[in-house]
Formats: sequence, C-alpha cells, structure tokens
Amino acid sequence: MLSVHADPTPAPPCPAPFNLAAEVLARAPDLAEKSAMQILRPTGAERWSYARLEAAVRGAGSGLLAAGLVPGDRVLLRLGNVPEFPVAFLGAIAVGLVPVPTSSQLTGPEITALAAEIAPAAVIAGAGIALPDHPARVIDASALRGFEALAPADYAMGDPDRLAYMVFTSGTSGRPRAVMHAHRAIRARRMMHQGWYGLTEADRLLHAGAFNWTYTLGTGLMDPWSVGATALIPGPGVAVDQLALLLRRFDATLFAAAPGVFRQILKGHRHLPLPRLRHGLSAGEALPDSIRAAWTAATGTPIHEALGMSECSTFISGSPARPAPAGCAGYPQPGRHVAVLGGDGVPVARGQPGVLAVHRTDPGLFLGYYGQDAETNARFAGDWFLTGDTVSMDPDGAIRYLGRDDDMMNAGGYRVSPLEVEAAIARHPDAGEVAAIEIRVKADASVIAACYTGPATPEALQAHAETCLARYKQPRLFRPVAELPKNPNGKLNRRALRERFAAL
Repeated sequence: MLSVHADPTPAPPCPAPFNLAAEVLARAPDLAEKSAMQILRPTGAERWSYARLEAAVRGAGSGLLAAGLVPGDRVLLRLGNVPEFPVAFLGAIAVGLVPVPTSSQLTGPEITALAAEIAPAAVIAGAGIALPDHPARVIDASALRGFEALAPADYAMGDPDRLAYMVFTSGTSGRPRAVMHAHRAIRARRMMHQGWYGLTEADRLLHAGAFNWTYTLGTGLMDPWSVGATALIPGPGVAVDQLALLLRRFDATLFAAAPGVFRQILKGHRHLPLPRLRHGLSAGEALPDSIRAAWTAATGTPIHEALGMSECSTFISGSPARPAPAGCAGYPQPGRHVAVLGGDGVPVARGQPGVLAVHRTDPGLFLGYYGQDAETNARFAGDWFLTGDTVSMDPDGAIRYLGRDDDMMNAGGYRVSPLEVEAAIARHPDAGEVAAIEIRVKADASVIAACYTGPATPEALQAHAETCLARYKQPRLFRPVAELPKNPNGKLNRRALRERFAAL
C-alpha cells in the first residue's frame, strides 16, 4: 500500500468574489456585543466586542486608503502583541492592500533587509520597535485608534486566488523568503476546525504566541473569529509563568502554544487545575512525549499536536475526534491530499521514510515566494509541494515525524536558517569561521549553538549577536574550536559537528 492520502470528500471550492477579512468577520453583525478579543493581564482585561472589532478593521481600511495607499501596495507591520496588530492586518486585507507581518524582535539591519525584498509602500510602526532604513512612509500605530471612527470601508471583493498577505520564513540559502498567501487561505483553515481544534462558537481560545507568527494569526485570531468564538491574548509584558493564572482566571477552553511554552508552565506546576480547559494545541516543533505526558498528568487534559509550515499552515494533526496514535503527529486533516515521496518523486510504501508532500491543489497552499520564482519551482516535484519534513505513514494513514531533510534549526517554533546566523556572527572581526547548529540540551529542549575558529570570546560574540539578530535567532551557546569538520569536498559537515559538540 502506497503512502498517499486523498480524501474522498475534498474541501468545497472557495466562493467568488471573495475577501479574506470579510470571511473572518462574517459573524460580527450577528454577535455584535459578544467579546471577540480580550487582551489579558493578571489585573484584568481589555475587551473588544465583535462590533468594535469590525468597526476598527473597516475604519483602518478607510484610513489607509485616505493616507494614499492603493490596492496591491505592500504594508510592513512593525507592531507588538497589541490590538493594533490584527486591526492593521485585517484592515489592509479588507481594502485590497497586502500586509506583511514581521517579528517585533527583528533588529534594524534585519528589518531593513526584509524591506528591501518587498519594497513596502508604508510601514505601520509601534513604539520602540526597530524600523527599516527605507523610504516608505511611516504610519504611527496610534493613528489606527483614530481610524476606528471613520466610515467603514467596503470590502474589496475579487478572485479568491489573488494575493492577500505575505509572511517571511527562513530560506535554506540563508536568504529569508516572503511567502505569498491567497485570500482563499482562510477557507482552507476550516479543515482545522474539527480536524485539529474541535473549535466551536462557545470556545475561549488563549494563544501564547506572537501575533506575527502564522500559528498565532491563524489559530489564535482568525479561526476563532470566523466561527464566533473569543480570542484571549496575553498582553505585552505578560510572563510565561503568569499564563497558568490567565488560563484559569479567564476561563480558557483551548490553549495553543509551542512545546517550549508548555514545558515552562509545567516547571512551576506539577498540579494545574483548569476546570474549563478541554485540551491544549501544540505546533511549531515536534512535541516531546515527556511534555505531553506531564501536561496530561498536571491538568487532566490532552494536547493535540499539528504539523505544518508557513507555506501551508497546519495540515497534519490529532484531534478530539481522532487522537494521534503514540509516536505520531496525527492524520491528514479532512479534505487534504498528501503523500510521502521517495527521492524519485514517487510515493513510498507505507511504513517507509520519505519526504512529506502536499498536492498543489490544496486550497491552503501558498502562491509562491515573492520575487523568487526559482526557489518556488524548486519546492515542487510534479504536482507535489515538498515540505522538507521526513516522515513515514502508518497503515491507517497516521504520520510519524522523523526530522528535517536539511539543516534548518528550530528556535521556539520558528525555523531559522543556520546560514543566516553564521553570516551575522561572522561579521565580527575576530569570529573566524562560524557554524551554527541546533543542539539538544535536555530530552525535551534544544538551543541554537555557534562554533567558531577565531580568537573572540563567547561574551564578545554574544554581544555582537544582540546587535544584528532577533532574540530567537541568537545562539545560546558559543564554543571556540580549532577547526570546523569538513567533508572531502570542503563542505561543512554539520552532522559531525553536532556529534562532536554533544560529546564534549
């Protein structure tokens, strides 16, 4: 039996004309007074009703057009975990602009490089967040509050396959890639509602991630709103050790986070009574069995894991209706068409390892990498998009995650290219040759490490990294070495370096 899963009842086609923001807020008129979003702090919450959210989004659309932007313009978002982020994101999409969310942790040089890639027409800027050295007009985030009172913009309806937004992901070449998503992407997310979440209108979903992350944008905001649920958002400055209090105080029924967040919460809570919580949701990196077991022991609730990527969000998952078997990430979600391919691009037998692939007809699959046609084409083998994840498919269709087929690193759920880290560290005059690798420091935790051949001290390189790399990209360990291991062709042997590092 071959490792192919083709759902006999694929997702229905997206209606046309269509607008992603209109789809997300379609329930708003019927749920005007219900809480759509609550920004949580231990002392209380800032509550946004569905009526206010829709007014803010459509008012933002009016304000952005009045500022001289025109449909198709790219708008770079430099905002933290504040209400202005989703308002700006959906407001831009509502009127045909193309928002590009980015991490607030990025440094000036990093965001300048990204701006050069996409040439934004405007930057929406939050206080204290690094801005690019770029001629785009800057719109202060405080202006969005004023836009809320403007006449609501009409939704720009059109082809569901047209560009809606872009997100950046690290490329294996070290050059970040802007992933282009269509308006139809929100319809594809319906396959997760029961294929992963068990999501209903009555839910109160707390997500612990940053707004710029596609995991948070989708699971934490757009999906709850599209069914009329309430999104619970930890406010700026809320520490991980305060999340348990927020989950209990604000009656969260679902909790979504990366595995590392679950681990940090469990450090201070061997017993964690959360009477309203039904289950947790994990994505971003593989969920260790030890964390899953400890969470269930502490809370009495399971964690349902999902496997995905920026180019297609999550498409493999366990769910309340069909929990993943032990050792598996889950099953292809309803409506998905996936396969496990060998090096020849042909599906392998079930139980054999191969590269996980998604059919190009998947409604959630990206449009391509902006300005990088060759990179886009290289990710396809015929009709299959190659994810780069090595997996095997059980006889019943469950997917076992076996690792990456490249050297990409994972930092708290963000995929990071070692080449990008190496290039940044190597700019220090005393770094010498540099190699970045992911090192497992505990059974359920790993960090980015940098080995280097120059005379610099680890402290000097750490200080240098803080000036040119976002916090999540910075190595946590620096180790001087006499030389870096190379293969016969002179190429860095990362596997040998990881083994050598672990042996020390």
